[in-house]
Amino acid sequence: MGIRVAYLAASMAVLAGIAACAFNPYSEPRALWRGEADAACLASGEVRPSAFVQPMAPLGGRGSCGLEHPFKVSAAVNGSVVIDPSATLDCPMTAATDRWVQQWVQPAAQVYFRERVVGLRQIASYGCRTRDNISGAKLSEHAFGNALDVAGFRLADGREIGVAQGWWHGAPQERAFLQQVFAGACAEFYTVLGPGSDAFHANHFHLDLLQTNAGGGRHYCQPQPVPGAYGRVPMAELPIENVETVARKPLSFVDRGRQSD
Repeated sequence: MGIRVAYLAASMAVLAGIAACAFNPYSEPRALWRGEADAACLASGEVRPSAFVQPMAPLGGRGSCGLEHPFKVSAAVNGSVVIDPSATLDCPMTAATDRWVQQWVQPAAQVYFRERVVGLRQIASYGCRTRDNISGAKLSEHAFGNALDVAGFRLADGREIGVAQGWWHGAPQERAFLQQVFAGACAEFYTVLGPGSDAFHANHFHLDLLQTNAGGGRHYCQPQPVPGAYGRVPMAELPIENVETVARKPLSFVDRGRQSD
């Protein structure tokens, strides 16, 4: 009897080990589109080495984690917006962050604060891990340097606009600003998650370029902006007197399936 029990236990252990290997996210093959997107970005010249965007040696990690052409990014838009602390990103994320800051963040700051944004506070860039650090989950885009978590913005006058406090409880200008730049992120990046999407994103905006979320031109955005409420509105057409109205408009919460970073 004892031998039979021991044999059964050993068999179960072997099966468990096989199952663990089958569901090991780190054994996932690296998607071909990652290298293609990186090569296209590098060839475009949109990202150029500078004092603020410094090429790094290739980064490896467990399984398919890592970056072939990482950059240490200490500031966006030619050094005008400090990224604190410095972020480790691939070429496409570096370029997309610049575009987002130029086309959405700075115009929104001018409308709502009459100030420039001079700093982004980030809390996660490259890291070899699964989504939300959940065992057995798919690899995060952070594992490829293809994601950035932004927790706050610093204005030229020294004010700090934090996502955790400002999204729900900030002054009208703060809430309107955060909602506008969030909507802009939904247009620029392929996956955008923020407060209200789930408990993991209550204090920051998760931004990434996961290509499988860009099929058919549809980006994944949670919470989803109300159509037309925070879309690509020319900032000159959004007068400051509308701030209170904009800040009161809620973002809709549309269940499009669980997605995390």
